[in-house]
Amino acid sequence: MVTFRPLKTEDLPLLAGWLARPHWREWWGDPETELGYIRDMIEGRDTTQPFIFQIDGADLGYTQVWYIKDQLATDWVKDYPWLRLLPEEAVGVDLSLADPHQLSRGIGSEVLRAFVRKLRSEGHHRILIDPDPANQRAVKAYRKAGFQEMSELLGRTDDSLLMEHVNTEGVS
Repeated sequence: MVTFRPLKTEDLPLLAGWLARPHWREWWGDPETELGYIRDMIEGRDTTQPFIFQIDGADLGYTQVWYIKDQLATDWVKDYPWLRLLPEEAVGVDLSLADPHQLSRGIGSEVLRAFVRKLRSEGHHRILIDPDPANQRAVKAYRKAGFQEMSELLGRTDDSLLMEHVNTEGVS
Protein backbone atom coordinates (compact mmCIF):
# COMPACT_ATOMS: atom_id res chain seq x y z
CA MET A 1 0.00 0.00 0.00
CA VAL A 2 1.35 3.41 -1.02
CA THR A 3 1.21 6.17 1.59
CA PHE A 4 2.58 9.69 1.76
CA ARG A 5 3.93 11.36 4.86
CA PRO A 6 4.83 15.03 4.99
CA LEU A 7 8.57 15.58 5.01
CA LYS A 8 9.91 16.89 8.32
CA THR A 9 13.16 18.54 9.31
CA GLU A 10 14.28 15.21 10.82
CA ASP A 11 14.05 13.67 7.32
CA LEU A 12 16.59 16.06 5.77
CA PRO A 13 19.64 13.83 6.46
CA LEU A 14 17.85 10.91 4.77
CA LEU A 15 16.96 13.10 1.81
CA ALA A 16 20.52 14.48 1.65
CA GLY A 17 21.78 10.92 1.21
CA TRP A 18 19.29 10.29 -1.58
CA LEU A 19 20.12 13.57 -3.35
CA ALA A 20 23.80 12.56 -3.42
CA ARG A 21 23.11 9.31 -5.27
CA PRO A 22 24.15 9.24 -8.96
CA HIS A 23 20.65 8.54 -10.29
CA TRP A 24 19.42 11.65 -8.46
CA ARG A 25 22.42 13.81 -9.36
CA GLU A 26 21.78 13.11 -13.03
CA TRP A 27 18.39 14.89 -12.95
CA TRP A 28 18.39 17.07 -9.84
CA GLY A 29 20.65 20.01 -9.10
CA ASP A 30 23.40 20.33 -6.53
CA PRO A 31 22.34 18.35 -3.41
CA GLU A 32 22.99 21.20 -0.98
CA THR A 33 21.05 23.67 -3.13
CA GLU A 34 18.15 21.25 -3.53
CA LEU A 35 18.13 20.55 0.20
CA GLY A 36 17.90 24.30 0.80
CA TYR A 37 14.83 24.49 -1.44
CA ILE A 38 13.24 21.60 0.43
CA ARG A 39 14.07 23.20 3.79
CA ASP A 40 12.24 26.32 2.54
CA MET A 41 9.20 24.11 1.85
CA ILE A 42 9.25 22.53 5.30
CA GLU A 43 9.66 25.91 6.99
CA GLY A 44 6.85 27.54 4.96
CA ARG A 45 8.87 29.90 2.74
CA ASP A 46 7.73 27.94 -0.33
CA THR A 47 4.19 26.58 -0.77
CA THR A 48 5.45 23.38 -2.39
CA GLN A 49 4.49 20.38 -0.25
CA PRO A 50 7.20 17.70 0.09
CA PHE A 51 6.48 14.08 1.00
CA ILE A 52 8.29 10.83 1.62
CA PHE A 53 6.38 8.05 -0.07
CA GLN A 54 6.19 4.67 1.50
CA ILE A 55 5.10 1.26 0.35
CA ASP A 56 4.03 -1.05 3.14
CA GLY A 57 5.65 1.34 5.63
CA ALA A 58 9.10 1.47 4.01
CA ASP A 59 10.50 4.85 2.88
CA LEU A 60 11.09 4.39 -0.85
CA GLY A 61 11.36 7.90 -2.25
CA TYR A 62 10.37 11.52 -2.48
CA THR A 63 7.49 13.34 -4.11
CA GLN A 64 6.21 16.90 -4.03
CA VAL A 65 3.33 18.99 -5.29
CA TRP A 66 3.82 22.60 -6.35
CA TYR A 67 1.24 25.20 -7.27
CA ILE A 68 1.56 26.95 -10.62
CA LYS A 69 -0.13 30.18 -9.43
CA ASP A 70 2.31 30.46 -6.51
CA GLN A 71 5.36 29.98 -8.73
CA LEU A 72 4.35 32.79 -11.10
CA ALA A 73 5.38 35.40 -8.52
CA THR A 74 8.81 33.86 -7.83
CA ASP A 75 12.26 33.93 -9.38
CA TRP A 76 11.55 30.50 -10.90
CA VAL A 77 9.81 32.28 -13.80
CA LYS A 78 13.17 33.76 -14.86
CA ASP A 79 14.65 30.29 -15.32
CA TYR A 80 11.43 28.66 -16.50
CA PRO A 81 9.45 31.27 -18.49
CA TRP A 82 7.15 28.52 -19.76
CA LEU A 83 5.47 28.61 -16.33
CA ARG A 84 3.46 31.53 -17.70
CA LEU A 85 2.03 29.21 -20.37
CA LEU A 86 0.47 26.86 -17.81
CA PRO A 87 -3.03 27.02 -16.36
CA GLU A 88 -2.85 28.84 -13.02
CA GLU A 89 -5.15 26.35 -11.32
CA ALA A 90 -2.84 23.44 -12.14
CA VAL A 91 -0.43 21.73 -9.80
CA GLY A 92 2.90 20.21 -10.72
CA VAL A 93 4.37 17.06 -9.23
CA ASP A 94 7.84 15.58 -8.99
CA LEU A 95 8.88 12.09 -7.95
CA SER A 96 12.14 10.23 -7.38
CA LEU A 97 12.83 6.72 -6.16
CA ALA A 98 15.42 6.46 -3.41
CA ASP A 99 17.08 3.24 -4.57
CA PRO A 100 18.46 2.87 -8.11
CA HIS A 101 17.75 -0.87 -7.96
CA GLN A 102 14.03 -0.10 -7.88
CA LEU A 103 14.05 1.80 -11.17
CA SER A 104 12.15 0.32 -14.13
CA ARG A 105 10.05 -1.99 -11.94
CA GLY A 106 6.75 -0.10 -12.10
CA ILE A 107 7.12 1.41 -8.62
CA GLY A 108 7.30 5.01 -9.83
CA SER A 109 4.16 4.60 -11.95
CA GLU A 110 2.32 2.96 -9.05
CA VAL A 111 3.31 5.74 -6.64
CA LEU A 112 2.45 8.44 -9.15
CA ARG A 113 -1.02 6.96 -9.75
CA ALA A 114 -1.60 6.93 -5.97
CA PHE A 115 -0.36 10.53 -5.65
CA VAL A 116 -2.68 11.64 -8.46
CA ARG A 117 -5.61 9.96 -6.66
CA LYS A 118 -4.65 11.83 -3.48
CA LEU A 119 -4.45 15.16 -5.32
CA ARG A 120 -7.75 14.59 -7.12
CA SER A 121 -9.43 13.76 -3.80
CA GLU A 122 -8.17 17.16 -2.57
CA GLY A 123 -9.86 18.89 -5.52
CA HIS A 124 -7.00 19.26 -8.00
CA HIS A 125 -8.15 18.60 -11.56
CA ARG A 126 -5.12 19.67 -13.61
CA ILE A 127 -2.01 17.75 -12.61
CA LEU A 128 1.23 18.26 -14.53
CA ILE A 129 4.73 16.83 -14.48
CA ASP A 130 7.80 18.24 -16.23
CA PRO A 131 10.58 15.70 -16.77
CA ASP A 132 13.69 16.40 -18.77
CA PRO A 133 12.86 14.89 -22.19
CA ALA A 134 16.21 13.09 -22.12
CA ASN A 135 15.06 11.16 -19.03
CA GLN A 136 13.24 8.54 -21.07
CA ARG A 137 12.90 6.17 -18.11
CA ALA A 138 10.85 8.81 -16.27
CA VAL A 139 8.85 9.79 -19.36
CA LYS A 140 7.90 6.14 -19.90
CA ALA A 141 6.87 5.74 -16.25
CA TYR A 142 4.80 8.93 -16.38
CA ARG A 143 3.01 7.77 -19.52
CA LYS A 144 2.30 4.46 -17.81
CA ALA A 145 0.80 6.43 -14.87
CA GLY A 146 -1.60 8.28 -17.22
CA PHE A 147 0.34 11.42 -18.17
CA GLN A 148 0.46 12.62 -21.78
CA GLU A 149 2.56 15.26 -23.45
CA MET A 150 0.91 18.68 -23.68
CA SER A 151 1.18 18.91 -27.47
CA GLU A 152 0.51 22.65 -27.53
CA LEU A 153 3.72 23.20 -25.52
CA LEU A 154 6.06 20.85 -27.38
CA GLY A 155 9.21 22.72 -28.37
CA ARG A 156 8.34 25.72 -26.16
CA THR A 157 9.67 24.57 -22.78
CA ASP A 158 13.42 24.13 -23.21
CA ASP A 159 14.68 21.18 -21.17
CA SER A 160 11.27 20.26 -19.74
CA LEU A 161 8.66 18.02 -21.30
CA LEU A 162 5.29 19.20 -19.99
CA MET A 163 2.87 16.34 -19.43
CA GLU A 164 -0.65 16.40 -17.99
CA HIS A 165 -2.49 13.58 -16.28
CA VAL A 166 -5.42 12.32 -18.27
CA ASN A 167 -8.08 10.89 -15.98
CA THR A 168 -8.25 7.28 -17.15
CA GLU A 169 -9.14 5.72 -13.79
CA GLY A 170 -12.56 7.30 -13.36
CA VAL A 171 -11.26 9.35 -10.44
CA SER A 172 -12.91 12.74 -10.25
